[in-house]
Amino acid sequence: FLFFFFSVGYSAVAINHVIDFKEKKQEIVKPVSPSELFPSLPIVQGTSKRIKVLTRLTLIVSDPSHCNLLRSTSANIRLYDIIAVFPKTEKLFHIACTTLDVDLVCINVTEKLPFYFRRPPVNMAIDRGIYFELLYTPAIKDSTLRRYTISNAISLMQICKGKNIVISSAAERPLELRGPYDVANLGLLFGLSESEAKAAVSTNCRAAMLHGETRKSACGVVYTLKKPRKVEEEETMLPACKKAKTQA
Repeated sequence: FLFFFFSVGYSAVAINHVIDFKEKKQEIVKPVSPSELFPSLPIVQGTSKRIKVLTRLTLIVSDPSHCNLLRSTSANIRLYDIIAVFPKTEKLFHIACTTLDVDLVCINVTEKLPFYFRRPPVNMAIDRGIYFELLYTPAIKDSTLRRYTISNAISLMQICKGKNIVISSAAERPLELRGPYDVANLGLLFGLSESEAKAAVSTNCRAAMLHGETRKSACGVVYTLKKPRKVEEEETMLPACKKAKTQA
């Protein structure tokens, strides 16, 4: 399964551990180390780096009392790279956007939402660096689920204006996966612009991962990116003798 992610063009994947508090005896256990699951990781195509495997915890909350676990300093929670919350009601959605220390807020795409998105909590989540996750797998499974997915996604886009959106798969089988460019095209159906759809499968995903790292640390994380120089800038930095040779 992991090698299939690599073959369709991804450089990082997240293993998701889902906790539904409706079910009894649900405990947050320590995440399994990726090295235990995959002794050897494939190298990302076109680079010398190996594919990155992250650990993710998703909590499905249907009652305000379920949020107390996220507010507590649980040792096992801190071991996960990404923390996501799936609120089932409008009140819980407001709490997730405004107070919970999470990286992702999951949006229900398998049924009609029981509430409308409101601008204040959505804007506060954006200001706090929290991202909204949309799943595309239901949209390719069934026509009814596709209608719900597009409808709920467009309702969110009308409020957030395409900001802080992450599109992921939650795939359980290789046939449910799509490549990054195909997912970006699906983002156009969700109401995203071309640039926003590309960000939803690239830079926004990286930003959500970095947000998880800042949650673990005391102060924050600095991420550096080498900017390629333009030809004009390189020519201005050349010595005069080399400039003459290149111009000749």
